[in-house]
Amino acid sequence: MVTIHPFKGIRPNAEFSEKIATLPYDVLNSQEARDLGENNPYSYLHIDKSEIDLPENLSSYDDKVYEKATSNLKEFLQKKWLIQDSQPLLYLYELTMNGRAQTGLVTCTSITDYTEGKIKKHEFTRPEKEVDRIRHIEACDANTSPIFLTYRRNKQIQTLMDNWKKSHDPAYDFTSFHEVTHRVWLVDTPEVIEELVTVFAQDVPALYIADGHHRTESAVKVGQKKKTARMNSSDTDEFNYFLSVIFPKEELEILDYNRVLNVPIEADFFKRLEKNFTVVKTTSGKPTESKTFGMYLDGQWFALTAKETIFSTDPVDGLDVSLLQNHVFADIFDIQDVRTDKRIDFVGGIRGMKELEQLVDSGQWSVAFAVYPTTMDDLLNVADAGKIMPPKSTWFEPKLLSGLFVHDLETN
Repeated sequence: MVTIHPFKGIRPNAEFSEKIATLPYDVLNSQEARDLGENNPYSYLHIDKSEIDLPENLSSYDDKVYEKATSNLKEFLQKKWLIQDSQPLLYLYELTMNGRAQTGLVTCTSITDYTEGKIKKHEFTRPEKEVDRIRHIEACDANTSPIFLTYRRNKQIQTLMDNWKKSHDPAYDFTSFHEVTHRVWLVDTPEVIEELVTVFAQDVPALYIADGHHRTESAVKVGQKKKTARMNSSDTDEFNYFLSVIFPKEELEILDYNRVLNVPIEADFFKRLEKNFTVVKTTSGKPTESKTFGMYLDGQWFALTAKETIFSTDPVDGLDVSLLQNHVFADIFDIQDVRTDKRIDFVGGIRGMKELEQLVDSGQWSVAFAVYPTTMDDLLNVADAGKIMPPKSTWFEPKLLSGLFVHDLETN
């Protein structure tokens, strides 16, 4: 079973919550962050992507960037734009998009649970991305953005959360990017906090990383380093835990994560494609069921349906993204490692089919593939099997905003 850990959250003064909360650092490039933060001194991007306050020709990995993040965090606290709770609490975070709501428990989760496999992953990480967040966490002495976790719904946990929302007013309630409504409640009754901690410890066997593998690895490595450096450390020290928001998997939705290729289309392309797929012209590229794909080429959409001969019962090889990778990208175009091959790029489904058409019509890319979304059951099954999904298999919406919660590691 798993451990959850209440914490003294650093969070926005309610007066500034809407101005502070912003999109996560890893969905924005530096210029997009500059544009968002330029006329908003309250934006959390001044902490999370602090290069926006430094000369544009400075590397985003320069020491000065992390020093600036630290000084900006201190300034936000001094000005009371951010405040810190005096007692360890839990929090509820509800996001509503297009009429669909999901509510997560904001807490800290255990580094030990992660290293022992009770917090399960489904993606590999890239060391260079870890290094950036490690340096950011160490500089700020805080988990500066949460990990997005999920679990199989527990009735008692759900009842406790639902009852709290019904009987208490939210601390924050605002609508922000992509018309998503964000509401946060403070769970500040010791008996309710203890009951939630106990239920997780007794009835929740595992948590799963939905999004934030790099942040998880970075937080874990920082915590382990701090523990090693302290002779008299305790298991209750804050650096043994990392900031998380935990949602029941039944409330989450994965959007499609589509692909574009910059490759030559040979004369025998369709013949090779039809070995493993039926191919017909269509007017819409969006797949409506698993094992079907849309392909946009030369101004025309095609519907591809995988033949049963390439189906697999393996939790990874049977994924739609794996069928496309193994039997199109690798077999036909010799794209073996999509993490490093510059001939492929990925387009989140929230951008729609028009984005794929524009990318191909511009001549920048030669062909686009639309993929049916991976399911939450797919994700959990892969993680339970101890396996790894292909890169860019899942795109979650709505995104958790950064700046609503910071976890102080309490070592400075």
